[in-house]
Amino acid sequence: MYCLFFNTKMIIRSFSIYLDVCRIWGEQGQAALEKASVCLLNCGPTGSEALKNLVLGGVGSITVVDGSKVQVGDLGNNFMVDELSVGQSKAKCVCSFLQVLNDAVKAKFVEEYPDALIETNPSFFSQFTLIIGTQLVEDLMVKLDRICREANVMLICARSYGLTGFVRISVKEHTVIESKPDHFLDDLRLNSPWPELKSFAETIDLNTTDPVVHKHTPYVIILVKTTEEWVKNHNGSLPSSREEKREFKDLIKARMIAADEDNYKEAMEASFKVCAPRGISSNLKQIISDSCAEVDSNSSDFWVMVAALQEFISNEGGGEAPLEGSIPDMTSSTELYVSLQKIYQTKAEADFNVIHQRTRDILKKIGRDPDSIPKATMKSFCKNARKLRVCRYRSMEDEFNSPSQSELQKYLTDEDYSSCDSTAAGFYILLRAVDRFAANYNSFPGQYDGGMDEDISRLKTMAISLLNDVGCNGTGLTEDLINEICRYGAAELHTVAAFIGGIASQEVIKLITRQFVPMSGTFIFDGINHKSQLLSL
Repeated sequence: MYCLFFNTKMIIRSFSIYLDVCRIWGEQGQAALEKASVCLLNCGPTGSEALKNLVLGGVGSITVVDGSKVQVGDLGNNFMVDELSVGQSKAKCVCSFLQVLNDAVKAKFVEEYPDALIETNPSFFSQFTLIIGTQLVEDLMVKLDRICREANVMLICARSYGLTGFVRISVKEHTVIESKPDHFLDDLRLNSPWPELKSFAETIDLNTTDPVVHKHTPYVIILVKTTEEWVKNHNGSLPSSREEKREFKDLIKARMIAADEDNYKEAMEASFKVCAPRGISSNLKQIISDSCAEVDSNSSDFWVMVAALQEFISNEGGGEAPLEGSIPDMTSSTELYVSLQKIYQTKAEADFNVIHQRTRDILKKIGRDPDSIPKATMKSFCKNARKLRVCRYRSMEDEFNSPSQSELQKYLTDEDYSSCDSTAAGFYILLRAVDRFAANYNSFPGQYDGGMDEDISRLKTMAISLLNDVGCNGTGLTEDLINEICRYGAAELHTVAAFIGGIASQEVIKLITRQFVPMSGTFIFDGINHKSQLLSL
């Protein structure tokens, strides 16, 4: 039981990991994490693993809620209790373990069953930034979701069940400034240069006979000038077809005077950036057209800045978002690169100043302090304006009562979906069916020895009834899958719990730091096929 004992090396290793991951979300993200208060409901292996990751990440405070005592069976799947813990409060033992991992985190526990708190003391949950509800049955998830939405508290439900499990986020609205997509085009404005960039490009002669100057001209300038030439000869149109894009590359290649000119090779490799549509993306159009962009005194800072962004795009921006202001590394002389960098930074600063003033004007108009939004926040907003995201989640009650029938049926039976997708959808239905089973028979299918055949028959009836209630047929539910669920007997396997807990903690960090895009829909883990699936229902 190596996880039950601690030494200096283990603590140091824990903090080195914490420092490494801190680099991912930066100082602002870490500050948000350190201010957050997280409550865990049920501290079995799934919940304990989720909270462990957050404690190591430096979350501000945790509250562990669990009314049960540590039993001998807990020693086999929960590394946060030991033999000395048997018979003691599980919440107290897990809380003590987590405190050892990071004594900077404020940790407390409540020896009460979560269902009792949900039923009798809903105001308890309003004190937290986020709730992690683990191993809750459907009825409790719906009630907790309703409480959290009314209190504007973020909720993540997670559950491991044998070789399967799920994670589900529920929040009315979640806005993201730093979405940090894996792949996104550099904001270089190659096909719509502003006057200063255009003037700078005009001072550079691509036909120079000086080989040193020719091979150290930045590819940005090569593309700006080549694009201008192309547009003049093609009635203002950019390269669009495959043939035109090939011709555009050939036009760049024709300007090379030596085989070792890396700047021209970079220009050819980046030529696709010229073909990017001018203006803003459909996602950004949707955001600035959202009804929330019509702000009032109760609007969040995000939507106030969106209102300012909308005005900027319609006026000073000329249909474009504010410039990010950074350029990638490229082959260039130091002088030209620094000059180009300054041009981009100056334009970005000018755009920021406009949006900053427009934001102040809007705040004053709606009766709020013009300086209430920090400059650092606005700078981040401007830099990431093209990557803004707004996530809205259906309530659990809505999803459970009226899931998207067409999507669910497609996951279960459509030939376009793989058998693994069908298995994930089958698990989704069966994880709901086991709760109906438990409500009727006061135990989960297969939980006790004997009566397995009867439990299988009952679970199948429950699952088919559930599918009928939502207007789907049960052709995607195989006998093997139903048997498998009964074989699990509601067990929490540590390996699956650790995985589900890890996914849940990852999403918690996304929500608290407001960085990266949290997943939408219900995440289903299929341990049989070693696959996962996100079901949008």
